[in-house]
Amino acid sequence: MYYYPYANMLAQCYMMQQQMNSRIRVLHAVPNAPAVDVYANDNLIVRNLAYKEMSPYLPVPSGNYNIKIYPTGETTNPVIDSSVYIPENSVFNIAAIGELPDISLYPIQEPTSANKTGMACIRFIHLSPDAPPVDIKLPDGTIVFSNVPFKSIANYTCVPSGTYTFRVNPAGTDNVVLTVPDVKLNPNTFYTVYAVGLVGDKPNLEALLAAEPR
Repeated sequence: MYYYPYANMLAQCYMMQQQMNSRIRVLHAVPNAPAVDVYANDNLIVRNLAYKEMSPYLPVPSGNYNIKIYPTGETTNPVIDSSVYIPENSVFNIAAIGELPDISLYPIQEPTSANKTGMACIRFIHLSPDAPPVDIKLPDGTIVFSNVPFKSIANYTCVPSGTYTFRVNPAGTDNVVLTVPDVKLNPNTFYTVYAVGLVGDKPNLEALLAAEPR
């Protein structure tokens, strides 16, 4: 009989491991916001996340989460107080986007299975709050992603592994507003390019490349 509590504890631990089958990470993409602390259901999960930083993946159970974001060190008057649902067996990047005081959460689903194409698969997400819809092109003019507006996600495009240069243009024009050189893409890997920053102000428009290892 003395083994029952221990067995119950092992069973509970196993059930918790089975429930922790989803993952999230957090991206700070608000160009005029300070570093932040992120709380989920009033539990601190990410500390002192600066603009353009992305947290490590965090294992979580599926379910509804109240997400509060505060300037680092503060616990009153959150700059974001929102709810997010995380399904079972899912991976999400929870991005804070916009400009203060009009900011919000933007859940971005990531792949859950490995890339076995033998190629690099890349997509583009527009998170620059004052930028118009954009095209993403190669130096020879080939359009990789077309007419992507703010808060939109271009589907994955699979390309041979290698080093690429991408150019960002206002949609339908040849006016280059951003060049992203020397982007190394490895085979059998998912990537997302995030456009962040501002076109008409500081910090400047730039691109963040994030691998999505599975």
